[in-house]
Amino acid sequence: MKELTEFILQFGKLNNQQIELIGRKAEAIEIQKDEYFSQAGKVPQQVGFIVEGIIRGFYYDNKGEQITRCFIRENSLVADYVNLEANTSSMEYIQACTNCKLLVFSKQNWDELSLTIAGWDNIKNKMVQLCMFQKSRKGPVISQDATSRYLEFMENYPRLVNQIPLAYIASYLGVTQQSLSRIRKNIS
Repeated sequence: MKELTEFILQFGKLNNQQIELIGRKAEAIEIQKDEYFSQAGKVPQQVGFIVEGIIRGFYYDNKGEQITRCFIRENSLVADYVNLEANTSSMEYIQACTNCKLLVFSKQNWDELSLTIAGWDNIKNKMVQLCMFQKSRKGPVISQDATSRYLEFMENYPRLVNQIPLAYIASYLGVTQQSLSRIRKNIS
């Protein structure tokens, strides 16, 4: 809960009673590697905060291949927020890349915080904007060559390289796994 509290307090001030209420509305869960936080075709029902682990957002292209759109790290919100708020089916999957520990709010509990805590909507909006920015960041610039994209990925996500399957990284970079293996071999 400490990590969530520190995260929230970046966006506004809350008193101890409000922080305790937020803690009571959150449920600690664990999801194993490859399990889904939310899935395409289903209406998202929760907002999460990643305490430990890495999650990715991906979709299937028209050839049926997985395209990784983003990686979400510890100390970040994770949600398909647009579809959660609109109560509509998601178009993408949010999946654990590693075993993860999260604090999760049901949609009902998340909404109740707005009714109970003065100023929560302002804090929530700032957190959600950051969450959506992180999720919407497109993969590396395709006009760069593949080696430059990989080097930029390593700079932006130094710890991920050894924590998640290379298939996810290759998908994110827009290259085949074989190309990624060659790139890694050439730069080491």
